[in-house]
Amino acid sequence: MLFLIILILSFASGYFLPWWIVAVISFLTALFIGTTAKSSFWQAFVAVLIVWIVLALFKSVPNDHIMATRIAHLFHLPGWAYILVVTGVLGGLVGGMSALSGLLLKRAFQKH
Repeated sequence: MLFLIILILSFASGYFLPWWIVAVISFLTALFIGTTAKSSFWQAFVAVLIVWIVLALFKSVPNDHIMATRIAHLFHLPGWAYILVVTGVLGGLVGGMSALSGLLLKRAFQKH
C-alpha cells in the first residue's frame, strides 16, 4: 500500500511541483502507514525510482535524448540511459531516506 500511494502521488505531483515534493510525500506516507524500516525504505525507494525514470523519459523522448546525451558526455558516461539510472537512484535515495525518517519519527513518539 505504501508503494502505490507514494508512486501515484509522486507521479501526479511530478508535473507541477518541485523535485523535493517526493521527500515530503514519502515522509508523510511512512509516518501514517509505515510498518517496518526495511519495507518503508525499499518501497519508497522503488516507487520514486520508477517515477523519476518515467518522468525523465517523458521529457527526454520528445527531443530525441539530446540533452540527456550531452549531460552523459559531461559526466563521461557512455550513453543517455546511464543518466536515467543515476537520476532514478538519486530520487530513490531521497524517497527512501525520507520514508525511513517518517517511520522513525513515528516510532519515536509511540508509547511503549
